[in-house]
Amino acid sequence: MADYYVQMENMTVGYNGKPLIRDICIGIRKGQIVSLIGPNGAGKSTILKSITRQLKMVGGTVFLEKKDIQRISARDMATRMAVVLTERMQPELMTCHDVVATGRYPYTGRLGLLTLEDEEKVEAAMRAVHAQEIGNRDFNAISDGQRQRVLLARAICQEPEVIILDEPTSFLDIRHKLELLSILRNMAKKKGITVIMSLHEIDLAEKISDMIVCVKGERIFRCGKPEEIFREETIRELYGIDNGYFDPCFGSLELPRPEGDPKVFVISSCGTGIPVYRKLQKEGIPFAAGILFENDMDYQLARLLAGAVVTERPFEEISDRAYREALSWVQSCSQVIDAGVTFGQGNRRLKELLDEAGRLGRLRK
Repeated sequence: MADYYVQMENMTVGYNGKPLIRDICIGIRKGQIVSLIGPNGAGKSTILKSITRQLKMVGGTVFLEKKDIQRISARDMATRMAVVLTERMQPELMTCHDVVATGRYPYTGRLGLLTLEDEEKVEAAMRAVHAQEIGNRDFNAISDGQRQRVLLARAICQEPEVIILDEPTSFLDIRHKLELLSILRNMAKKKGITVIMSLHEIDLAEKISDMIVCVKGERIFRCGKPEEIFREETIRELYGIDNGYFDPCFGSLELPRPEGDPKVFVISSCGTGIPVYRKLQKEGIPFAAGILFENDMDYQLARLLAGAVVTERPFEEISDRAYREALSWVQSCSQVIDAGVTFGQGNRRLKELLDEAGRLGRLRK
């Protein structure tokens, strides 16, 4: 089992003894952040619930620090693993502070009385998620986003070695998504807490995770480092994308390019074309773009959204071949857009294209 902290060996999960995903073999080191991604209904939550023993595994074993989790007592499990799932709990007559305080119960005596030290840890956890101002409010009377923060605070004050989260960012706005993930990153990197979670926002999963597990079909579709997983074809196949694109450079999802022959030719450089491409796409106007060096950020998006792209090799001067191709678009399109070009030694011939567009009365800035 090497030095893995969490080890899944031939783990098979499902319901009522019927396998959904078979033979899961994944090793996770202490302090790593692991994200499960994949289409709805693929089984991400089933895997998480099986790790936390809320579902009985169909087969295989999960080890926590080389110990079979099935042999760990409920009390010890509660001190080592914290869980934040998507099911909406509705405790009666409990304030947010009360809910967070339940994270300390595995450490209390039979009467469940919190010590001063326990109370201090509850308050510290609430401060960590910026929820101290809602401590006295009824848990059932706060927003979904606030609930998520309170439940994370409960997990934090549990002082776990492993934290399991099922779609923790689902009800959060952008600010609080980033805030929550920053908290998880600090927990992992500064305290050595292992984080295993499912995420729908693949752009965030790419940025925070040490390992990505792709869940699709009867076996794990793919598993590896973010730079190995977040490639255009991998994400397309994982989610069955046939109505748009995944851009690995920006980590963004893009709608399909406008159909038809290009009516507009966009000349740009250094990112100035990106807002123009998006506006033309929204208006359904097919366009061509160029002359773009293949290391220009404009090229990364143009190759997905433009009907045609005239390219040149990085750090080379514009060749006659590329110039003639671009000139043909200037002459055939009804409009040429100057999105803003910074001229240098390599791309000075773009000025000739703009001059020709101006001579033809087709230039628009």
